[in-house]
Amino acid sequence: MNALTLQWHDAGQDKTQNIYEQQPSQNHGTVRIGRDPLRCDIVLSHPTVSGLHVEIFFHHQQQRFYIRNLRSQNPPVVDGRQLVQGEMPLIEGTSISLGQIKLDVTGISTGSIPATILLPPHPLVHGHHHHPSTPPAPPPGVYGLKCPKCHKVSPGENLQIGCHWCGTSLAAAVSVLVAPGT
Repeated sequence: MNALTLQWHDAGQDKTQNIYEQQPSQNHGTVRIGRDPLRCDIVLSHPTVSGLHVEIFFHHQQQRFYIRNLRSQNPPVVDGRQLVQGEMPLIEGTSISLGQIKLDVTGISTGSIPATILLPPHPLVHGHHHHPSTPPAPPPGVYGLKCPKCHKVSPGENLQIGCHWCGTSLAAAVSVLVAPGT
C-alpha cells in the first residue's frame, strides 16, 4: 500500500497525517488540504491558508504522489518553487508551504519495492577476455590456401569466399599443405 506522511505545525500543535493511495476522502483518489472543513480532508486553521488550497493524489502510472494547486491566487511553494498551475511529484523531504503553514513530507512508503533492489548487483566478469573473432585455423594435415596478398593460410573451403583475413580472392592462391601441429 502506498502512503505518504505529512507533518506540520498548526495552531500550536504538531500534527501528522498519513495519506494513503486509496484513502477514503471527500473526493475519491485525492486528499484536499485547506481551511474549509466542508471541502477539505486535511483542515489547516491558519488564516493565510486558502479555503481549498491543494490536493495530493497518487498517480498510478508514475507510481508516486503528486501535489496539485487548486488556488491560483495563493500558490503553494513546493521546495522553494511556486506551484502556480499543474502538479509536482512529492518525495521524502519535500516541504510544502501553504500561506504561512509549512508541511513536510516526512515519509513515503510504496507498497511495491522497486525491482532494482531485488536484483543482486551484477558481478564483473573476470578472466573472460573477449576475443576478436578469428577465423578457425585449418585442421592439421590438410591443404590450405595461401593468400597471394597477405600470405596467411585459409581453409580450403574458402576458395569461393576469399581470404579470411584480407578478403583477397583465393582463385590464384597457392595450395599449401598445412603441417600437423602448426
